[in-house]
Amino acid sequence: MCSPPPHSPEIIYSWVFNEFPSFVVEDSRRFISQETGNLYISKVQTSDVGSYICLVKNTVTNARVLSPPTPLTLRNDGVMGEYEPKIEVHFPFTVTAAKGTTVKMECFALGNPVPTITWMKLNGYIPNKARLRKSQAVLEIPNVQLDDAGLYECRAENSRGKNSFRGQLQVYTYPHWIEKLNDTQLDSGSPLRWECKATGKPRPTYRWLKNGAALLPQSRVEMVNGVLMIRSVNQSDAGMYQCLAENKYGAIYASAELKILASAPTFALNQLKKTVIVTKGREVIIECKPQGSPKPTISWKKGDKAVRENKRIAILPDGSLRILNASKSDEGKYVCRGENVFGSAEIIASVSIKEPTRIELTPKRTELTVGESIVLNCKAIHDPSLDVTFYWTLKGQPIDFEKEGGHFESIRAQASSADLMIRNILLMHAGRYGCRVQTTADSVSDEAELLVRGPPGPPGIVIVEEITESTATLSWSPAADNHSPISAYNLQARSPFSLGWQTVKTVPEVITGDMESAMAVDLNPWVEYEFRVVATNPIGTGDPSTPSRMIRTNEAVPKTAPTNVRGRSGRRHELVIAWEPVSEEFQNGEGFGYIVAFRPNGTRGWKEKMVTSSEASKFIYRDESVPPLTPFEVKVGVYNNKGDGPFSQIVVICSAEGEPSVAPTDVKATSVSVSEILVAWKHTKESLGRPQGFEVGYWKDMEQEDSAETVKTRGNESSVVLTGLEGNTLYHFTVRAYNGAGYGPPSSEVSATTKKSPPSQPPGSLRWEQQGAQVSLGWEPVTPLANESEVVGYKVFYRQEGHSNSQVIETQKPQAIVPLPDAGVYIIEVRACSEGGEGTASSQIRVPSYSGGKVTSAQSTLHTLSTSWSSVALLLALVIPSTSW
Repeated sequence: MCSPPPHSPEIIYSWVFNEFPSFVVEDSRRFISQETGNLYISKVQTSDVGSYICLVKNTVTNARVLSPPTPLTLRNDGVMGEYEPKIEVHFPFTVTAAKGTTVKMECFALGNPVPTITWMKLNGYIPNKARLRKSQAVLEIPNVQLDDAGLYECRAENSRGKNSFRGQLQVYTYPHWIEKLNDTQLDSGSPLRWECKATGKPRPTYRWLKNGAALLPQSRVEMVNGVLMIRSVNQSDAGMYQCLAENKYGAIYASAELKILASAPTFALNQLKKTVIVTKGREVIIECKPQGSPKPTISWKKGDKAVRENKRIAILPDGSLRILNASKSDEGKYVCRGENVFGSAEIIASVSIKEPTRIELTPKRTELTVGESIVLNCKAIHDPSLDVTFYWTLKGQPIDFEKEGGHFESIRAQASSADLMIRNILLMHAGRYGCRVQTTADSVSDEAELLVRGPPGPPGIVIVEEITESTATLSWSPAADNHSPISAYNLQARSPFSLGWQTVKTVPEVITGDMESAMAVDLNPWVEYEFRVVATNPIGTGDPSTPSRMIRTNEAVPKTAPTNVRGRSGRRHELVIAWEPVSEEFQNGEGFGYIVAFRPNGTRGWKEKMVTSSEASKFIYRDESVPPLTPFEVKVGVYNNKGDGPFSQIVVICSAEGEPSVAPTDVKATSVSVSEILVAWKHTKESLGRPQGFEVGYWKDMEQEDSAETVKTRGNESSVVLTGLEGNTLYHFTVRAYNGAGYGPPSSEVSATTKKSPPSQPPGSLRWEQQGAQVSLGWEPVTPLANESEVVGYKVFYRQEGHSNSQVIETQKPQAIVPLPDAGVYIIEVRACSEGGEGTASSQIRVPSYSGGKVTSAQSTLHTLSTSWSSVALLLALVIPSTSW
């Protein structure tokens, strides 16, 4: 026994065996009831001997409490024999549960052998959602519903017998509203009927409250099964009412307020004075709807006289006055009076009868061609006291003049007429145009129809009915003729090889407008095509149809032979045959290839070779017995899976003469500059293997010949200048001839060293002295470094300022006479010359040329400074005010 302490809310039971945290494990022999906390052992074993402690845990606070230990000892005074099951734990005879909750029913039996527990529902089946827990000792039914209720049985059974227990599961539901009350306003004296409905199990009963107190039956008040009825309500009945639905498991409330209205008649401000304008013969309705409680009684007067009802004049149930077939005699002031026990109120309505409006819309029906313009005129004949407004529609929809791209314009030249200008009309502008004239008294409208002729619309879906190797039978649905009969259809096709859509030949050659099928002819076999149809009428050509699905024509034997059959260069004993490949458009099927046929000139039999690649453009035939330049007759044919096609015309092609066989001789390499070497050679003319050019290979002394760079020449050139070389570097060279068949043998190796680089030091300390029209120039000599070329002379470059071309004076000494033939300033610089080329330029000097006189470089410097300071002073005088000076 656990005997738990007082607790709230629920607690969870478990048992500690001997010491914490060793817990008793539940199985078919051991069971802990979560209803009482008691521990049951159906058949004790020696391993069960020990100390047991009941542990309870609060599900909210997680607080734990341990019971005092209970020892279990083994008796030695006898042996317990086998016996039938005895149910020690079972659920109540009646289990009640709320709908939607989880039900747990316990059942455990003692016995030897250990009993087996089974469950059943006597008046049905145990729900599929039910779960058996703790070795079937607990039946758990989640989310219990009304149809889960019934009589349940648990049965314990072993080899000695069986026992069972039965109990009733009852499922209840709380009351739930299916119809509630609503706040209500009633006129005094009106009847009230309120009904509230609720479901629940057991079925709920109803009570009524008024302002929180129980409502009792009276002579005017009756309450039956959730229905409240009050006859002839008055102010004492106003208040808050509650309907209470309850069963033994709960109660729910529904509330509503009852207001009793009691007020004198009143009219809305916008109803106090009305002006009703209608045209002759129309119906007049003047509303009169006063607010008041009880509901006011209505009476009408015209002027001072009561309105008498007749066939034309009637007071409607809602109080409005209706006048049929109005005439001038019905004009005047009408007074509606509403009255109840609390007072009365009136409204006045003025009725004015006008002449009906008439409308003329012209022209009524017009045919136009796309691009033309038209004006529709709408004229209104109306009562002169009324203003008119014009509205235009197309196909029942208002015309939006802002969004129609300038095609529509509304013109109001006169008060009683309006024009609709339609410019550059389109097919979409065809239809019925409406003009509506609106006045305060009436609204009238008229329609005119515009028929727009234009190029045809696109034909319907194009269907490929039948396909052959060169034809396609097509059908289509007719295009809209847009009010101008279709005169002809044009059939177009597109393939991967065509430039867009192209008109194709057809049978019949001319497709008339009444036809809906035709055959496209002269198509290429084995090509994917799309087709479309274009319709034409006297107005023009319309848009094309949607393209047909892509379809491939059938295969056929090729009909196009290769072109431009010719010979190509090759190696000795080779016959090289080349041709222009046949385009895929003309291959006519799969498995396309070439048949190359050839024979020595003057022989009879052809030798044929198959080339299986459709993209091939060359075939090489090699025969060691064929001498160079042997003439052959050659033709190239085509084939595919369907068969062999035609051959090309026969051409004569000679076998290859082979690559050059003789190496160039007398090869020489001469250093030209720091980066250039001239390589020259001679070549013995050959009858075969004639060269097309020569290849020069070169490499540095420390490099391998395999890494050599090459330069090619074309034709009979016998020398080449190699550029971009490194200075003061040893290079090795070979030369060999080449042609289309390959390369000949290389020449013997020659070597040359590039020049040392030119001096890096520029000429310095330039001095000059002008004497008339010439300048005497001198400078310090340039001394080259150890790795630079020796100086062999100097070059003086001079040019007139503003000119780009310089003149040059060469001298071997560090001095020169420079002529200055024209007036102006000359720019002069000097460079040292060496085998490796020109050295670094000196700094430039500027020498003015004067007529007569003698000027030295020192005087020129002073003159330049004086001129510079004069310029600065002038500039400052322009920029800075005189007071600053």
